[in-house]
Amino acid sequence: MVEGAFLSAFLQVLFDRMASHEVLEFFSRWKLSKEPLMRLKTSLLFINAVLNDAEEKQINNPVVKDWVNELKDAAYQAQDLLDEIATDVSRKKLEAELKSTVQLFNLTSHSSFYKEINLKLEEILGRLKFLAKQRDLLGLKERSGGEKPSPKRPTTSLVEESGVYGRDGDTEAIIELLQADDGSGYNISVIPIVGMGGVGKTTLAQLLYNNKMVVENFDVRAWVCVSQEFDVLRITKTILEAVTSSTSDTNDLDLLQVRLNKILVGKKFLIVLDDIWNENYLDWEVLRTPFKSGANGSKVILTTRNETVATIARTVKTYHLKPLTDEDWWLLFTKHAFGNRESTAYPNLEPIGKEIVKKCNGLPLAAKTLGGLLRLKFDPKEWVKILESNIWSFSECESNILPALRLSYHFLPSQLKPCFAYCSIFPKNFKFKKEQLVLLWMAEDFLLHPKRENLEEVGVEYFNDLVSRSFFQRSSATSQCYVMHDLLNDLALFVSGEFCFRMEAENSYGLSGKTRYFSYPRTKFDAYEKFEAFHGAKGLRSFLPSNVSSLFGCLSTKVILHLLPELRSLRVLSLSQYKNLTVLPDTICNLKQLRYLDVSHTAIKILPDSVCTLYNLQTLLLSCCRSLTELPANMGWLINMRHLDISGTNLIEMPLLMGRLKSLQTLTSFVLGKKGGSSIKELGEFQQLKGSLSVLMLENVVDARDALEANLKDKLQLNELILKWGGDTNDSKKDRDILDHLQPHANLRRLTIKNYGGTIFSDWVGPASCNMVSVQIHNCKYCLFLPAFGKLPSLVFLSIEGLDGVVTIGREFYGTVGSESKPFASLQTLRIKNMLQLQEWLPFRDDDEGVVAFPRLQHLYIQNCCNLTKGLPDSLFSLKTLVIEKCQQLVASLPHVPAIHELKL
Repeated sequence: MVEGAFLSAFLQVLFDRMASHEVLEFFSRWKLSKEPLMRLKTSLLFINAVLNDAEEKQINNPVVKDWVNELKDAAYQAQDLLDEIATDVSRKKLEAELKSTVQLFNLTSHSSFYKEINLKLEEILGRLKFLAKQRDLLGLKERSGGEKPSPKRPTTSLVEESGVYGRDGDTEAIIELLQADDGSGYNISVIPIVGMGGVGKTTLAQLLYNNKMVVENFDVRAWVCVSQEFDVLRITKTILEAVTSSTSDTNDLDLLQVRLNKILVGKKFLIVLDDIWNENYLDWEVLRTPFKSGANGSKVILTTRNETVATIARTVKTYHLKPLTDEDWWLLFTKHAFGNRESTAYPNLEPIGKEIVKKCNGLPLAAKTLGGLLRLKFDPKEWVKILESNIWSFSECESNILPALRLSYHFLPSQLKPCFAYCSIFPKNFKFKKEQLVLLWMAEDFLLHPKRENLEEVGVEYFNDLVSRSFFQRSSATSQCYVMHDLLNDLALFVSGEFCFRMEAENSYGLSGKTRYFSYPRTKFDAYEKFEAFHGAKGLRSFLPSNVSSLFGCLSTKVILHLLPELRSLRVLSLSQYKNLTVLPDTICNLKQLRYLDVSHTAIKILPDSVCTLYNLQTLLLSCCRSLTELPANMGWLINMRHLDISGTNLIEMPLLMGRLKSLQTLTSFVLGKKGGSSIKELGEFQQLKGSLSVLMLENVVDARDALEANLKDKLQLNELILKWGGDTNDSKKDRDILDHLQPHANLRRLTIKNYGGTIFSDWVGPASCNMVSVQIHNCKYCLFLPAFGKLPSLVFLSIEGLDGVVTIGREFYGTVGSESKPFASLQTLRIKNMLQLQEWLPFRDDDEGVVAFPRLQHLYIQNCCNLTKGLPDSLFSLKTLVIEKCQQLVASLPHVPAIHELKL
């Protein structure tokens, strides 16, 4: 475990910034003394030494908490100052490179700017000097890992089964695993149970350990409470004493393991290792060495909050323990709150209790704790007090929830703590996507700069780490979205303190000068008065609506024109889904630290040229801005841009010099213009593109050879490619050459081609793209033959529409296959539409090999193919949906159709 203080990672960003080329060049170029910079570093290092101690003591000492908050605020100010310096240096470099006299930022004269920098630096140094003096007065000490949190109460194997609710299904599922051979080739199976703190992992393990069927199935059993310290010697000794029913005096690990190994020979054992935190694979290997002498069918159950721990040790799939249902939680809660009394005898308390149920979201530990706090208290005022209290306001003596969940936070690596705390801006039950959150973290400088350039990969690692530690969980089994448990959401709000403000209603209560991150519920009309208090929050960094859904609203023009330009430290700004937003003010250039700008789903018609002076901008989201027809001419100035989403816009062409944006990873569309916009060659400059790319208006390619320089074949992280011509073309050969030159890499997953004017498709469109799962070929009306799509082994979805030149779907459609393969082996959905000249669809026949086509086809649509006389595949055994529309001749000759769920003729 590599725990550390929240501010440790934050200060590391400051140290990196102080040592950056831009900051050092600023002081050198203007012959400024670096002495204040060195004093800043020395002060921060002096304070950094006690941060671990301060983070632990602030929980119970409000004076220390105030000291930590003052230090955070000063650190934010220092970072703003250093970022201002770095931006000024980068601006000058860009001006020199462009040989432009244009001022990219509307700064005052150089001398007043430098004077202002020095004044701010001296102010920050004064604050840090004062805080450094208080360090010793508060008794803060230098510690490598901070004080350990309150020791967790050790667990035992005993359980009161009558006090357990809602775990019958979980017990049955794991008993099956205990009785089964996992097929791993090991004689020992390791079954991990993973879940967040307080969800009931230990209780489930206790139920299993004492289950009569389980007891009878094993020769020996042992229970070890591992907890935070993974001591191989202690664990081995505990297991040995459990299986021998005697104590051991030796502390020699070798001797203990030799004894345990001999005792376990030929015995079928069950060992429970409860509450493991250690992620060290070698420690696990040492511990399990003596287990290998056990009989086949021996099992180890381990409980942990950390998916990584489970992955290291498991031999079967991890069992993820879910919270209780509301009904089971209520039964557990009432057992502890009412004792042996029936809850129905207290009808005045039940409605309050049901609201408490919602607050704790199925966590058994919360049911026991809050039930215990209310035990035999029948005054509704006491219940309302619990309902309205923040769970984190209870002392550790009153509540086990605080230490249980705070323990998870304590052992987070320092770089993950700001990332988790930032999530406090999300309301409860808010669904978020991994990619979205990583971009926000990146904009806020939470991702420590790696040796490699790709910050997004670092962000994904951080995110996955928080998932593995049970801080985030999928909102459903099939969803790409994640949520936080309500109590973890409360924990995030607790640790972020006054630096985060989540507006719940339309009030600014709780906002302070220290607030940096802000979210609010968007309404039909968000008036200026709702945000008026933000004139006092000059250091604000995030401005986000928190209910991103289908709800569209209107935002006061006064907020856009006058309030937002004042928030000069903003790094994240979202104005998404405001239908009255048609233009951004020129003063947007005041937000020179802005990294993330979202104006998607708005009525914006034009972006001001001043947007191009936002040098630090990394993410610009313009999706579904239907009224947007052009981008500013100087977009090429935004050389730090990494993600540009222009899907769903009506851009006529890309501006010149887009190829300067060499860091682009997301470019949803590239529109080729007729009159001097960016050429297709510039696509070659985007070496890091990933995800989906649409290349539009391909008829505007001047020379087909230019398409070769787009270099799509080397863009290995693209998974979807859309190639679209604007309409009818009069040069079939040129279109074919362009398509040839736009060949992507072989691992492309999805391909769409529209309005292509060639008579045949390039060879790469068919079998060369072996990993394709989706293909759409639309309105390519001069093509005479279909590619051999049948040879694509992974193809799941195929749509063919408007190919007027195709008269027959012949054998070439299926491709030549071997005896072990089937044409369209994975295809589930096939659409054939608007094929006006299509007359015949030849069936696939390979009687010698006994091969059938479309073995997994579930959905078949044949629409508006009026001349088609026959055209159903031979094998329809998997078909669930058959839709045939405007195909009169085909309907008249239909063979017997097997039973399907949906038939429309």
